[in-house]
Amino acid sequence: MDERLIMETIEKSRPPRFRGIIPPLVTPLLNHDQLDREGTQRLIQHVIQGGVHGIFILGTTGEAPSLSYRLRREFIRSVCEEVQGRVPVLVGITDTAFVESLELADVASSEGADAVVLTTPYYFPAGQTELIQYVERMVDEIPLPLMLYNMPSMTKVWFETETLQYLAKYDRIVGIKDSSGDLDYFSKLINLKQTRPDWSVMIGPEHLTSKAIAMGGDGGVNGGANIYPELFVEMYEMALSQDADRLNLLNQRIETLQQIYTVGKYASRFIKATKCALSINGICSDHLAQPFNHFLRPEREQVKKILTHFGN
Repeated sequence: MDERLIMETIEKSRPPRFRGIIPPLVTPLLNHDQLDREGTQRLIQHVIQGGVHGIFILGTTGEAPSLSYRLRREFIRSVCEEVQGRVPVLVGITDTAFVESLELADVASSEGADAVVLTTPYYFPAGQTELIQYVERMVDEIPLPLMLYNMPSMTKVWFETETLQYLAKYDRIVGIKDSSGDLDYFSKLINLKQTRPDWSVMIGPEHLTSKAIAMGGDGGVNGGANIYPELFVEMYEMALSQDADRLNLLNQRIETLQQIYTVGKYASRFIKATKCALSINGICSDHLAQPFNHFLRPEREQVKKILTHFGN
């Protein structure tokens, strides 16, 4: 067997690089453009002590598109400095400008992050041929492993499965996070493991995580794990062990927690509710980047009531 075939055999025998519960961390803020450093430290300690298997920053829950480049760079440095290699750090680099994504990837690499995460460019919808070329150019230039991120509700564009099948030939692409909420699509992502068994196939919507794991998924990038990381970590463990009774109880608790996302009437309510809950629990402030405002007293009281009921 020649060296190339040996390396391919070794690559295909490797387990997924990332798995488990990897919370999409909120970005704690003191105002629209000032990082809450103490809150960041508390939040990182909170999720690591809760047993999470990694941290994903500057994603949707992290309000990345609303943050200045200066603040994004500062947040990368602060998180990597605080984590100190205890868990993998994945950094979102999605941007409308290719060169800005490269700059963020360079910062992530220099600060010790483990991988970068890229969704489809937003604003101008890209065709699949354009998307393939875009990812290929990105892979050629970024210094870290790349995880793709399917988020069509925000970017207007899907990573179609044929596109992913083509991109799977690149060893430095290590998996995909899917936040579409479409389990039929997710099952097709699982099928890609026939080509790349080392790929990490993760799901975003927390209420679907146990189903995704049962289908062969590698874990969840769940916003609720910011608030109660232990709950999601145990859910992941019970899904692996197939403890149906305990898993059913944990999923009921997750459904109860998800009631906080029904507070408010705008799409931003998901991030508002997460930050509000963290603020109520004394972890970090609930400020949001412009143009969004944190929950006011009536909404905050609703979230507090749900958390109180959750704790009973």
